[in-house]
Amino acid sequence: MNLLTLGAVHTHIGAYHILHGVDLVVPAGQVTMLLGRNGAGKTTTLRTIMGLWPASKGTVHFDGQPIGGQDGRCTTPEIAQLGIAYVPENMGIFADLTVRENLLLAARNARTVEQMDTARLEWLFGLFPALKKFWLYPAGKLSGGQKQMLAIARAMVEEQRLLLIDEPSKGLAPAIVQNLIAALRELKRTQTTVLLVEQNFAMARALGDRVAVMDNGRVVHHGPMTELAEDAALQHRFLGLSLGAHQ
Repeated sequence: MNLLTLGAVHTHIGAYHILHGVDLVVPAGQVTMLLGRNGAGKTTTLRTIMGLWPASKGTVHFDGQPIGGQDGRCTTPEIAQLGIAYVPENMGIFADLTVRENLLLAARNARTVEQMDTARLEWLFGLFPALKKFWLYPAGKLSGGQKQMLAIARAMVEEQRLLLIDEPSKGLAPAIVQNLIAALRELKRTQTTVLLVEQNFAMARALGDRVAVMDNGRVVHHGPMTELAEDAALQHRFLGLSLGAHQ
């Protein structure tokens, strides 16, 4: 079953036509990788799904319900209420607030830490142990990798139906990327549906069930991640390089 479907989506930002008819499906319970060169339209696709940049043409459906495009335009808060969480490339954390305060703000059903889901918090601490260690630490003083883990944890502090994550490994050291891959693998075991934009191809291969490759504002290839990972010709054709060169 496809949880999210985009049909012939066009997005304009001011005078600029960024998406040129994006067709994309995200199966429920799987991790779909969204790959492509810089400027291909990946971030715009995520922001269009969230209603931050509305689709000017086409359709966006979540679990069969129109949320964007010609059939219906939900606001970003309404889309979030459906169970869609977005982790932007800039992470979106509050640097002056503590780790605890950042997570509390993201917990819609809790006004105090005591009202937060204790079992879910402990699960998050298992995924990201540094968050428990730096519970009362200002988020702005965390390392880059710790900030990224906090950003993902914020999106997961309440159960979500779909996570949109934009380049979580960008700028991180290889050892930190491996920790992030391990945490996202644990998330994957919960059958959480994820649409993940990523430039680290080893990470894409490690996590992806499905893949869609974008170029010039369109999806030019989609299929199983294993098919792309094992076919050097496809890699060169759609990405201009080999996954094997980025272990």
